[in-house]
Amino acid sequence: MLYDNHGRIINYMRLAVTDRCNLRCYYCMPESGIDYLPRQELMTYEEMLRIISIFAKEGITKIRLTGGEPFLRKDLMTLITKITEIPEIEQVSITSNGTLLVDKIDELKRLGINSINLSLDSLNRERFLKITRRDDFQKVMNCLDALLTADFKVKINMVVLAGQNTEDIIPMVELAKSKKVDVRFIEEMPFNGTSGKGNTEFWSHTKILQHIQTIYPNIKTIANEKYSTSVNYKIDTFKGNFGIIAAFSRTFCGTCNRIRLTPQGTIKTCLYDNGVFNVRDLMRSGATDKQLITTLQTALNHRAKDGFEAEQKRFNFPVSESMATIGG
Repeated sequence: MLYDNHGRIINYMRLAVTDRCNLRCYYCMPESGIDYLPRQELMTYEEMLRIISIFAKEGITKIRLTGGEPFLRKDLMTLITKITEIPEIEQVSITSNGTLLVDKIDELKRLGINSINLSLDSLNRERFLKITRRDDFQKVMNCLDALLTADFKVKINMVVLAGQNTEDIIPMVELAKSKKVDVRFIEEMPFNGTSGKGNTEFWSHTKILQHIQTIYPNIKTIANEKYSTSVNYKIDTFKGNFGIIAAFSRTFCGTCNRIRLTPQGTIKTCLYDNGVFNVRDLMRSGATDKQLITTLQTALNHRAKDGFEAEQKRFNFPVSESMATIGG
C-alpha cells in the first residue's frame, strides 16, 4: 500500500486525459481559452496504462477520468476498456460536462462504469450560457436524464459563483426531490487561468449551508463515504441528497487519499501544489517500474499536510493555472 508522511493511505488517482474542453466556463479559463498542449506533450494511452498498472500493484484501486472534457480525447472508450481489464482496479468513474456523453452510455454500462460526475452550474439556460459561454444546456439535461434512466449513480457538481448562479442553489437542491441524484456544491477555487481569484466575493461552505437552511431548516446530516471530500445532507422525502465540498476552505485535507496525474504526465500530490515530478519524462527517458514507484513514494514522503501548505510552497505563488490543465 501507498502511504504519505502523515499516515494517509493513497488508493485513488484522478487522471486527466486531456486539457481540451468544448466549454469556456469563466471560473476555469478565459473566454479565449488557454494554450493547449501540443499532442506530443500529452501522455499517450500506452503511457497512461503503464502508470495505472504500476500504481495499481502498489495499492491504487480507484481511477477517475477527467479533463478538460475527457470525451474530446479520441478513442477514449479504448482506454476505458483497457483500464477496466487491470485486475487491481476496483472502480473506474468519470467526470464530464455531459455534452458528448449520451451516445457512450450503453457501452459504459457494459464495461461496468456506473458512476458519473456531471458538471452543471445552473438550471437556467441563460445563466448556463453566461457561465460556460456555450449554449449547450439542453444537451447536458438530456444527458442527465439518460444517465438516470440507465441507472447510473450520478453526482452533479455545481461550482457556487458569487453574482453568477447563487439563485440556482435552491433549485439545484430541489432537483434531488424527484431525481435520485447527489448534488454537490463546490466552493469556487482560483484555478481560472488568470492571475488571482475569479471572484472577490466568496461563498464559503458555511454560507452555502446557511442559505439552504433558510428554505429547508430541518436538514439532516448523513454519514459520509470514507475519504469523502463533501459533507452530506438529506431532506426528508427527497429521493437524492446534497453535499458541500469546501474546496477552497480545504477542511477535508486530513483524510485525502488521492493523487492527480495531469495530461502532460505531472504527478500532483495535492490539487494546490505545483506538481512534484513528471512520469511521462521519466518513462520516455527509460525509467524502470521500480524507479517510478520509488519516485512516487519519495514524493509522498514529502507531501504537504494540507492545501494551504502546498500552495505556500509553490514557486509561482499564487495559483493561476486553469483547472483544465490539472484535471477537474
